[in-house]
Amino acid sequence: MTSQPIPLFKPWAPEWLIRSSIGLVMLPLLGLFGLFTSNITATAGYYGIEPIDVQYSTIVYYAALASFYSLEQRFFNFVPSRQYFVINVILLMVTCYISYYARSPLVYFTTRFLQGIFTGGINSICITLIFRRFSSERAREIGYSVFYGLLVCSSPLIMVLASFIIEYFNYPALYKAMIFMILPGSVLLTGILNNVSLGRKFPLYQLDWSSFIFYASFVCLFGYVLIYGQRSYWLENLHIWACVGAMLLLVALFISRQLHLKRPFIDLAIFKYSNFRIGAFLLIPFYICRGSLAVTSNYFEAVLGMDPIHVSELMMANMVGVILSVLVSSRLILQKKPMRMIWLTGFGFFLLFHGWMYFLFSSEGNLSAFILPLIVQGLGAGTIMTPLIMFTVSAVPAAIAGSASMAGILFRFIGFTLSMAVITSFQLFSKSTHQEDFRNQITLLNPVANERFELYQRQMESHGIPHDQAAKIATGLLNKAVEKQMFLRYAMDYYSVICWGIVAVMLMIALYPYFSKTIMNVRSRQPAPY
Repeated sequence: MTSQPIPLFKPWAPEWLIRSSIGLVMLPLLGLFGLFTSNITATAGYYGIEPIDVQYSTIVYYAALASFYSLEQRFFNFVPSRQYFVINVILLMVTCYISYYARSPLVYFTTRFLQGIFTGGINSICITLIFRRFSSERAREIGYSVFYGLLVCSSPLIMVLASFIIEYFNYPALYKAMIFMILPGSVLLTGILNNVSLGRKFPLYQLDWSSFIFYASFVCLFGYVLIYGQRSYWLENLHIWACVGAMLLLVALFISRQLHLKRPFIDLAIFKYSNFRIGAFLLIPFYICRGSLAVTSNYFEAVLGMDPIHVSELMMANMVGVILSVLVSSRLILQKKPMRMIWLTGFGFFLLFHGWMYFLFSSEGNLSAFILPLIVQGLGAGTIMTPLIMFTVSAVPAAIAGSASMAGILFRFIGFTLSMAVITSFQLFSKSTHQEDFRNQITLLNPVANERFELYQRQMESHGIPHDQAAKIATGLLNKAVEKQMFLRYAMDYYSVICWGIVAVMLMIALYPYFSKTIMNVRSRQPAPY
């Protein structure tokens, strides 16, 4: 007698309702990742912290996603799906509710870490439902493409929402909005989902909390060193030395523990497979290229003087490119096109974007001129992301695919953190390099500077401002103009370096003697849900 398939949903639930419910749940959760960093100044002002601390809060959130995945899978397999889903949703809304009333930086960082854990649990259910709902390889590939497309698209969408709320309401309203965004989809999905286990039930004993603590501590310290290292002058600071020493100790303890465990937290055998190493390595430059979009966003605000709402609206063009490329890349995977061709195309789009923006950076600009480059950047992100993640997970046997997924999250975390750290360090380096040059050139003995100063002064005096006060205001305006020029030099230098880095990556992909043949098997290998 053959067993009947597990009924995941109520028999009366139509297909459109099931898909809509999953989408309504996933979209706000994916947006939670960058919701509170979409306006760093507002977040820093509300909690009384520095902008760099807000950046680190994102690292803490990602660290929770990366480190809790293995334990989360144990809870996921043990607790029935609907019950597990409701628990995670309630706990996530509780953290948002606490954050709505609390203004303590400690509470902020703690809730961000917990939000990462609970968001991972909910997303894990959603992507498993996609995996189970679609039986054919074609349907599953499209499902994963939609999921990772939403992951990339969530940033510009959430920027629009956050900018609108902060502009017309107050900062805590972000948490209230998040609660109200989570509720509709959660109620719908709970109502149509049967309370069945989505995985093989395994008792909750011998949970490896020690490995989790080692792993979570390491990724948090890794992010801390990269984010705060430049400001603390790296190894000239004893605090950074202590963090590096603790990281080395934690790595040694973690690896030693994994080698002696019967069921390791991460099976280190995944690193024996060359295609996995290639895929994991390429995740880092991909996230660095993707993260450089923040420089363009800052340029719109700092140089062109756009407000956050208009910046977020302009960034919607990037989402158009992502959607188009996700559809095309899923088709290419189904047609078994070579990964080499797909990756070269994606990084080619990235190269075109950075080179194009290099020549568009100026103190004044027509906003319509930036739409096509932003679409091109989206084309690069959507072309690479899903094929690269699927390639990485498919590179190892199905038995250890879970460890490959967790390691893949780690490498995405490393790429994301490196992107933030490189941008911050490069900006400080560029500022120190160009500041002295501008200081030597921008003096009143310089005819160009003197002419600009007199122009500002005449403009102020034409508005009835006294001569002495007009001179002070003109000095401030001149300094502001210098700061804009310094930002432009930094942005151009950074994009130039990124261009050369992309060329190096493309040459490596093109000239690598042989890619081991990897079958993109989405039937038996389920990638990580974040």
